[in-house]
Formats: sequence, structure tokens, C-alpha cells
Amino acid sequence: MKQFYISVLLALTSIYTYSQNTLSGNISDAETGEPLEQVSVYIPQLENGTVTDADGNYTLKNLPEGNYKLVISYIGFETYSTSFEISEGSNQFNYQMFPSVIEMDEVVLSTPFHKLQRENVMKVEQKSMEELKQQGGITLSEGITNIPGVSSVSTGVGIGKPVIRGLSFNRVLVYTQGVRLENQQYGGEHGLGINDAGVSSVEVIKGPASLLYGSDALGGVLYLNPEKFETSGETSGDVNMRYFTNTLGYNANAGFKTSGEKLKFLVRGAYASNADYETGDGTSVTNSRFNEADLKTGLAYQTAKFKTELRYNYNTADLGIPEEIGVQNNDREPLEPYQELSTHILSAKNNFFFKKSSLEATFGYTVNNRKEFEEHHEEHAGEEPVEEPAEEEEGAALDMKLSTFNYNIQFNPQWGKMTTIFGVQGMHQTNENFGEEVLVPNAITNDFGVLATSHIHFTKSDLQIGLRYDLRSINGEASGIEGDEEYIPALDKNFNSFNAALGYRMDLTNNIMGRLNLATGFRAPNLSELSSNGLHSGANRVEIGNPELDSEQNFQIDLALEYGNRHIEAYVNTFYNIVNDYIYLEPTGEFRELDPVYDFQQQNAILYGGEFGFHLHPHPIDWLHLESSYDIVFGELKDNSNLPLIPANRWTNTFRVEWKKRNQDYKCYAFVTLQTFFDQNKVADFETKTPRYNLFNVGFGGDMKIFNQKVGYSITGNNLFDKNYISHLSRLKADGIANIGRNISFNLNVPL
Repeated sequence: MKQFYISVLLALTSIYTYSQNTLSGNISDAETGEPLEQVSVYIPQLENGTVTDADGNYTLKNLPEGNYKLVISYIGFETYSTSFEISEGSNQFNYQMFPSVIEMDEVVLSTPFHKLQRENVMKVEQKSMEELKQQGGITLSEGITNIPGVSSVSTGVGIGKPVIRGLSFNRVLVYTQGVRLENQQYGGEHGLGINDAGVSSVEVIKGPASLLYGSDALGGVLYLNPEKFETSGETSGDVNMRYFTNTLGYNANAGFKTSGEKLKFLVRGAYASNADYETGDGTSVTNSRFNEADLKTGLAYQTAKFKTELRYNYNTADLGIPEEIGVQNNDREPLEPYQELSTHILSAKNNFFFKKSSLEATFGYTVNNRKEFEEHHEEHAGEEPVEEPAEEEEGAALDMKLSTFNYNIQFNPQWGKMTTIFGVQGMHQTNENFGEEVLVPNAITNDFGVLATSHIHFTKSDLQIGLRYDLRSINGEASGIEGDEEYIPALDKNFNSFNAALGYRMDLTNNIMGRLNLATGFRAPNLSELSSNGLHSGANRVEIGNPELDSEQNFQIDLALEYGNRHIEAYVNTFYNIVNDYIYLEPTGEFRELDPVYDFQQQNAILYGGEFGFHLHPHPIDWLHLESSYDIVFGELKDNSNLPLIPANRWTNTFRVEWKKRNQDYKCYAFVTLQTFFDQNKVADFETKTPRYNLFNVGFGGDMKIFNQKVGYSITGNNLFDKNYISHLSRLKADGIANIGRNISFNLNVPL
């Protein structure tokens, strides 16, 4: 046996014995001929990159032979992308960059072929975390609402779930560290579960992405790109601090990363604490307080033909669940009811590079523990509350542990102008209960899917096609005593689905580009929809599952047109989404004790709308920017009633100025934004209408020098006029509790 292991090791060693292949060159300004420093030179497929030195020179090492996409980007210049053949030994590539006022075109990582945004067949919204933080959001779920077509179902400021074109919860899949996030996301009464520290950018796929990700991506994907490792031979660190006047909240994080030629390491820790938020009329929303701690770390090893990346994230949060206006103080310890949430995410991504193909194998393991502490949950309706001794702490009423193992293996051969991916994806998930209350039963869920997708590049257009097949099985144990009101019977359900996608991108003229995408998606009913039977304390209602539910199946058409020149960019993105067997909650008119009872219904639905906007940057005053966007969505059931939780139409106008944009070392900006949320009169039968309101936001920031140290800063004022309003997507709307009032945030970034 020992000889066998030695022979295998020698065989693997021979496979990865290679000569040192390098790529080097010089990057300069096409107008002046001057060398450009800090230009990014990046190969997306290899996730290998570097920056130019003071003379504009760069060198990439440990490169496998083959044809790869080479991306050159720098603020204030046009991003350049080309295919380049890496040969054995030394390779040379020089380039002169052309100035441009358009922001850098980033590589899209949420779609399979790692194209630049303008080359991608599927329209994907992408925002850097730095840009989102400049908007002053307290949490990540609040920050992403600045992306057109994206909203959030919120419970105060600490709890929010993404809504993409009117679809939310289990219809929107969240990816982090390259693996799917599983944390009982069907529940609206707990947060996203991810801290923005250690996240470099956010990508949003609007529309069915079941071809790429399987079930639960029927409405779209929120893809969180983790912080990148440092470039080879570099070591860096930073400290970031934020303060929010409304919640007296603070958010601090610190990171360190270092990279050698092959081995790379990073670590980042964060802590956030917020008191109750105040509405526009100065009322503190009792128990909207929350605290959060987060740790992210990563280790990578890369050679010419092999790369492995191991990441770990631990997040813990105490979230108060606001129910009514009560005590008015600045305490930070949550009152009952509240939740304790903890999540461990371990991911491993392995890449093998061959001359004409590559193999990627990603594995993830997530453990989510959700505890709910209810106010005197052992008492019965009508009884007077009994004061418990201070030293006695009541245990969690609800205690659930969700463990998920998932895998994603993709083989990528290249045949001429066609790039293809064959993939196998799957998930094994267990749900366990340890509390006295059972909301959903102990259960095991298994997913398995196979897919094939191809991207064909033509001179002025691109075609992408794909096909996928999925299986899902859910097996739940019986819970309780048969005949009791809260009894949950055993569950054994299987679901399967074929899905396909077809996309076409074409340069209609030198300035106009069009995209047309046709895609199907599906979503198997989740465990809560099939078998829940209990009180959602955060939602203040009893939810009854329906084991006879079928899978949701949708078909969506997306049409996008984009125009751009040196002065203006404009876009029109429209969609029409047919969802068969749409699952929704509806009140029965009955009550269990004092709580209303809701059950799950199913009916065909349609959603339609789009996003429209322009960006004016008149030449030669390139420092001035006028941006406007309008997003609209309508949702209707087959019986002509309206879907619940459809966001109000929104119009956002921003006036922004920037200085020294082409100076990478020091830059500054200022902006004024007016957001108009229109009347939402198309509401479900059990919802109330929401009147129009306007929010006025301002901000400025940039870089400055303190004691010869470069320091980044920003100050943002949201809802500057302290408007008292209620969002249509607020879960506190039924209780007449308003959203957050004026909030001024101060942000400081200190590189080390």
C-alpha cells in the first residue's frame, strides 16, 4: 500500500512538472506616451493578476500554456480585453490605454465564462462594496437597494432580505465565497447573515438563473465576491471605522493580507453594534437594536497548473424583533423577542489548468444555528406576565440547526471560438430542532443537477445556449402528537425539472448594443411551505404548510438596449416573467390564540416591468456626472388580484462631481441624490396602499493626507430632511411603524 501511494504521488508530480511560463510587458498612456502605474493586468480564468510599477512594467508568473482572456483596467481609462496565447517560456504583451470617463468595466464572476460586462450575453448589475458604502447604508441588505431593480423586505434596519424585480426569499439565491448560502432564507424575520466587511463587490443576476444554479434561483442571484488576495510579493493591511448618528451605531473592521509567489493569506475581523433606530418624527422603534460579529479568512496556493483556495467565514448576530413602540432608550442588548444567529461557512475552490481545457471543483459546508427567544412563551393568552428572576435566563423557544454540504464541479473545454462548460452540482442538507417549539420538522434535502452551456463568439455578436436537469428530494420526520393542532405529519416529496436558456448579444452599431435572453427557471417548494405549522414570532402570524404544493416553473423574456458615447450612456432593460404555480401566503381569517393563521396557496402569476436610465458626463468637463434611473415592476395573479410585496416604482436622480479621477493616489467626490417612491396602489387583498414619498441624500468623500499617511474618508446624509415614511416592503407597516429618519454616517479608512 505504501508503494502504491508513492507511485501515485510521483505520477501527480510528473503531471505538474513545468517550465516557468511568464507574461510581461509595459502599459502606457496612448495620448502622452507616459508609463502608467498601478494598472491592473488580470487573467480571469486563472484568477491571476498584478499591477504595473512606476515605469509601467508588469510580470505575471506561474502561467499554464493555453489561450486566455487578458484584461487591462485602470481608473480613467478604457478597459481593454483580448484573447492571448500563453506559450512555453517568456511571453510579451505591451499596450497603450485610451482615456475614458466611463468607469472601469469589470469582469463578471457570477456567470460561467468570466466576461467583461459589455461582452456578457446576460445583463448583470455590478457594484463595488466601496461604492455601496458611499451611499450610507447601515447593513449590506440596505446597501444593495441602491442597485436598480433591487429592493429589500425589511424589519427595521437590522433585518432585510433582497427583492429582485418583485421576487424574494427562496426565489433569490445568495452566493458567497463561491458557494450557496443556506440559512433558513425562507424566513423574512431574520437578516441576510453576511457582513459587508471582506466583500469586494456585489453582482445581481435579474431573472431565472436555474441553468447556472438550480432550484431557488428562479427570481435571480445575489452574488457576493469575496475580498481578493494581495498581489504576489505584497503585504498590506487596513482599518475601517463607521459611525451612524441615527442608531448611535458603530461598525469597525480590520484586515491583513500577504502573498508570496505561490502562497497567499488574508484575514479580516468586524464588529457592529446599533441601538434602536429613530423614525422621522423622533420615535425610537423599540427592540430594532442589533449586534453583529464577523470573521473572514482565506488561504490560497497557486502554481502554473493548479490553484486551490480555502476560505472560512464565521458570523454571529443578536437581532431584536420589533413589534410595537415601547421603551425609549439607547440600550443595545436586545429585548424579547429576539434572535441569536450564527453561521459557519467553509469553502474550497480547486482549479486544474490544462492546455485546451480546465477543471474547477468547488465544495462548501455551511452550518447555521437559529435561536428565537420569545417573550414569556410559556404563558397563555390573557394571563398576566410573571416577572422572572434576573439570574434565571429562559431557554430558546425555537432552536434550529441547518447543515448544508454542496458541490459544484465544472469541466471547461475550448473548441475554437466556442467555450463550453459541463457541470455537476448538488447539495445534501439536514435540518434539526432542539427547542421546545417546532416550526418546521427535522428533515433531509438532497439536490442533484447536471448542466451544459456554451458561449460562441462571433465578430460583433455572442451567442449563449444551455440545458439543465435537476432532482430534489425532501424527507421530513413527523413532529408532535397526531390529532393535535400543531402536529406535522411525515413528508416524502420528490421534484424534478428541465430548464434551458438562450441568449444573444449584438453590436447593432458602434454605439448601440442589444441583448435578448430567453430562460426558464424552477423552484421546488421549501420545507416551510410544505410542512410548517407554528407561530412565526417575527411575523406575528401562524403559518400552515401545504404538502400538495407543486414546483414553481417560470419563463422570462429579457430585452436590453444600451447606448454609449463620450458624452452619454443610456439603457432600457425590460422583462416579462410568467410564473406557473406561484406559491404565496394568504390569511384564512382564523386565529390561533391571538395570532392570525396564514396558509400557502398556489396560482399562476405574471410579473413585468424594467429599468431605464442614463448617465451624462459631458466632455470635456468629465468631472461632472448626471445620473437618472427608473425601475418599475407589476405583479398579478391569474385571478387578476395583485401579488404581495411588490416594490413601489422608484425614480432616482443623482448629481455627482469628481476630482482627480485619473490620479490613483488622491481623489475626492460629492453627490446629491433625490429618490422618489411613487404611490403603490396595486396591492394584495390583505395589504394596504402606500403613499408616495421623497428621500433626499447627500455625501462627499475622498482621500487626504494625515502625517504623511493616506486616509480615505466619507460623510453621507440619508433622508436629510427627516421624512417620516413607511416603505411598502416594510414588515412593520401593518403596525404603523415608520422607517428610519435622518441618518448621517461617517466613514474612515486607514491603510497600514
